[in-house]
Amino acid sequence: MSAGRPIQLPLGIKLRDEATFASYYPGPNAGVLAATQAFAEPQSSVEECCLYLWGSEGTGRTHLLQAACHALADVGGLAMYLPLDELADEGPLLLEGMESVDLLCLDKLEAVAGRPDWEEALFHLYNRLREQGGRLLVAAVAAPRALGLQLPDLASRLGWGLVFQLQPLDDAGKQEVLKLRAAQRGLQLTDDVARYILSRGARGMGELFAALETLDQASLRDQHRLTIPFVKREMGW
Repeated sequence: MSAGRPIQLPLGIKLRDEATFASYYPGPNAGVLAATQAFAEPQSSVEECCLYLWGSEGTGRTHLLQAACHALADVGGLAMYLPLDELADEGPLLLEGMESVDLLCLDKLEAVAGRPDWEEALFHLYNRLREQGGRLLVAAVAAPRALGLQLPDLASRLGWGLVFQLQPLDDAGKQEVLKLRAAQRGLQLTDDVARYILSRGARGMGELFAALETLDQASLRDQHRLTIPFVKREMGW
């Protein structure tokens, strides 16, 4: 066991501090949130060694994986988060010994789909994790059978465990996410202002969070609450 923090690779890979279960607004994904929380709980009765989450961009896949790492680390567990889109060119040797962690989170599996060296390494890693009682939390843009994996046994094993599809939020859900994130920053975001941001800004969750970051900084700088005129001026809408 670690001293209550996730392992970090010496490659600049870090967990976002704000990526916690408490800051994830589930909307239609309440069941997925509950399953992920249970999977990250050391004493839970989850029998499967793999939990596979898939969904389109902006559904919170990365958030849930990082939140699971934070949650396990908070109780002294050993967690590792690997964003495969950033690490693919480093080669699958990165996976050596990963079966020793309590929870391994592999994000953006699509980045290595179709690469024989990676797929074979992942297949053997899955088997080692299963033998040693570890847990594997995976996220990708598609279900295991639809991801373009060339190794049938790997696709089969990833589908053995729990597989959940994350659903995108509607506008009402996005509005609630903005209000939740604003409250965690100490900002008061009214329904009217949240709706205005949604109607004028980009609609992707990443762009919405970036807009909130900009407004947070501007609010601190000017000591001004978030109003529609203030948002309009700061964002140039």
